[in-house]
Amino acid sequence: VLRDTLEKRGALGQIKARIRAEVFNALDDQSEPRPPLSHENLLINELIREYLEYNKYKYTASVLISESGQPEVPLDRQFLAKELNIVEDATGKSVPLLYGILSHFLHGGKEESTHNAVPKVSLLNYPKQNFGKLPTERNQKGR
Repeated sequence: VLRDTLEKRGALGQIKARIRAEVFNALDDQSEPRPPLSHENLLINELIREYLEYNKYKYTASVLISESGQPEVPLDRQFLAKELNIVEDATGKSVPLLYGILSHFLHGGKEESTHNAVPKVSLLNYPKQNFGKLPTERNQKGR
């Protein structure tokens, strides 16, 4: 009965994730130095961290940081956008950069940029109504 109650509340999955993260931290050998992060891996890991934290996957994010050697303090979002040549509109700033990058490629890079510069990723046409929904919920709405 307790397990069913915890599962219905969504707490069981969180407890399992927390235990996995703690076990990983306990088993992780801190005496062996991590290889240095390349600039590309640093940026990729940061995009993933931003996505994980936005979706409240905090234990997964903590394992990523611990395992990858990513700095504990997140990179500044403006720095990350500049490094990746991403142009954001006001609404795009409320979601992780990874959503905008994915939207750009899903739409074939057809977004209009408001800047007269080298073509950059614009977050103008990301599917706002689908963020925060499970893939099954997104598919059912379109049926």
